[in-house]
Amino acid sequence: MSAAATPGFRPPPFPGPVRIGLAAWRGLERVGLPRASLGIDDLIAAARRASGLHDFIDESFHEPLRRLAGSADEEAHLHPLGRVAFRQGLIRNLVNRLRFENLAARHPDISAQPVTAPVFILGLQRTGTTMLHRLLTCEPALRPLLSWEAMNPAPLSDRPDERAARIRQAEVAERALRYLAPDFFAIHPVEARAPEEDVLLLDLSFVSPTADATMRVPRYSAWTRAIDQRPAYRYFRRVIQLLLWQRGGTWLGKTPHHLENLDALLDVFPDARIIHTHRDPTRVVASFCSMMAHGRAIFSERVDPHEVGAALAERAVRAVTRAMAVRDRVAPTAFHDVAYENLVADPMGEMRRIYAFLGLDLTPGTEAAMSAWRMGNPQNKHGVHRYRLEDFGLDRAALRAEFDPYCRRFGIQCDRRGEHE
Repeated sequence: MSAAATPGFRPPPFPGPVRIGLAAWRGLERVGLPRASLGIDDLIAAARRASGLHDFIDESFHEPLRRLAGSADEEAHLHPLGRVAFRQGLIRNLVNRLRFENLAARHPDISAQPVTAPVFILGLQRTGTTMLHRLLTCEPALRPLLSWEAMNPAPLSDRPDERAARIRQAEVAERALRYLAPDFFAIHPVEARAPEEDVLLLDLSFVSPTADATMRVPRYSAWTRAIDQRPAYRYFRRVIQLLLWQRGGTWLGKTPHHLENLDALLDVFPDARIIHTHRDPTRVVASFCSMMAHGRAIFSERVDPHEVGAALAERAVRAVTRAMAVRDRVAPTAFHDVAYENLVADPMGEMRRIYAFLGLDLTPGTEAAMSAWRMGNPQNKHGVHRYRLEDFGLDRAALRAEFDPYCRRFGIQCDRRGEHE
């Protein structure tokens, strides 16, 4: 799927003060300033100090954490700020595990919380999953993950105002990302109070694809794709129970990652209802490559766009191939297929079809809320996202051939216009 190298993706530079600070930071490291530690013992000790808790109870996370931290340390080319941010993210996930297990021990009703007929939106990246997700969050019966909850799914304390503290932390993180990488919001908006992908809950098991979005970790990525995903999805279900215990409803999840692991998802959630989105893969892969390259540029010194292209094209083909195989074995009534073009051309018509699939009543109030969201969130609200397959070393004809079985199965037509959205 490779093509001749062309000048293409260039990550946008950090703001001037950040570039100056990073240069000084690198200089201090060269003369002996210690780098932020990614050793597993140091990370666990830091989490225990931060939380004031000690017992993880379930320590199955040790192996994936060791592999993730080791791969990032040796392969990701992290700059000093990226290294510190990555370390803090690992510690935050460990702290959340400590808080969660401590809370679950005191409240056995968390583990008894039902997760009945959850709804999951899945499809290749950039196929309209975000638009569909945010429209469906207007439905009061559906319960999405919010960005501030993804950052800290476990309460910070027993204080009545602890939720406000979690929201403040997420708002600080949003402002920091807007400052460091404002262009990223044209690709995927990350807003503290908005719905977010539930793949972030897999971060607590340290078997998650989100590392791929922020850094080069090929050794870790290969390992995660070789192991059984069910243990991670069982922990994922436990975190959903924690969130439903805090605020009830029918779980509404969304992430492209579930496409690649549809077998594990359905084993853990056998009564799940799946909304599967579809779009021309040649547009999808180019857009996803751009998103991932921008994400990696926030954390890493170097980003090789052709390496990104090769890895993500292979991953996308694997995802649709695996999903088709699972769908051959599962009752078709568990799935509702959505064509991206139909969603964009007639979103409310598609909503009515989805509501019929879910057995929900689309009330005038909910329909008005969806229309208001659409008016307030036009396409390109945060800027135009531009990308080309050639920027990532990919050949359109070869890519079409790889995806041909998927396109034929779902009647997907290739769009021959230029790639931008």
